[in-house]
Amino acid sequence: MTNEELDELKEDVEAADAEEEQELEENAVAEEEAEKASKELAAVKDQLLRTMAEYDNFRKRSAREKDALRSEIVTNVTSRFLPVLDNLERALQTECADENYKKGVEMINNSFLETLKGLGVEEIASDGAPFDPNLHQAVQRISEGEAESGTVVQTFAKGYKIGDKVIRFAVVAVKE
Repeated sequence: MTNEELDELKEDVEAADAEEEQELEENAVAEEEAEKASKELAAVKDQLLRTMAEYDNFRKRSAREKDALRSEIVTNVTSRFLPVLDNLERALQTECADENYKKGVEMINNSFLETLKGLGVEEIASDGAPFDPNLHQAVQRISEGEAESGTVVQTFAKGYKIGDKVIRFAVVAVKE
């Protein structure tokens, strides 16, 4: 082979080496970019999962707060209407010459009681029930009578509750 051919071959080998070296550098850069993109993707996935978990927690917390607020509102409104119920019951206990008038008051009272029942309001059992300081407010102790000691013998004002939450304690007299 001649020197010219050798020089030409040498140049071709150098060009091929340079081309191969450039290709290797490009592959290394591409691998770095791919690794960087993979890390960014993992970070975005993590952020998305955290955001979804935060939203789920927010949704559940909002639902609990909404239920608690509803219960509180029903309790507050109901407690303001209880004096009206007391007055309706007093009206039913008084003598009345007009039977239709008394029947109308009774219908209003029954309708009111059904509305309260629909809201989950229950009357607290008192007359003849054992005294429970969580449900009853004793204002008098009575020593006479045949009832057992610690039994409610007279109710002065009915008590009401929603579930386990007392709206108004029953005001009672208790046997000593």
